Amino acid sequence: MKNNESFGQPNRIEKSTKITGEINSEADFRIDGTLEGTIVTTGKVVIGKEGLINGTVQCTFADIEGRLTGKIEVKETLSLKSTSTIEGEVTIGKLIVESGAMFNAKCTMKSAADIKSINGKREKTA
Repeated sequence: MKNNESFGQPNRIEKSTKITGEINSEADFRIDGTLEGTIVTTGKVVIGKEGLINGTVQCTFADIEGRLTGKIEVKETLSLKSTSTIEGEVTIGKLIVESGAMFNAKCTMKSAADIKSINGKREKTA
């Protein structure tokens, strides 16, 4: 995990924690608890085996071992581990899926520039 924090540690939502709302950051996040809402970061999002996100994720990289229900936009690489479950809508640059992962989503693969345009609400013109 690329560490954006000054002390080399990512932000962490622990197993016994449930957060409802919106998180905006430039740091990496590890979710071992539950997030109901939105997380937007220029860093990496990791959803641990016990982690659950029900909502929207926007990030640069993502590794998922747990469960995501909703929408995820990853500028670079989305890596789905064998224990992961994804349901919803996925927009990615690259996708890595381990055997055993559950992937029930509408998937759109775009370049990093295309995703930046989506996140920045800019439209491409000819």
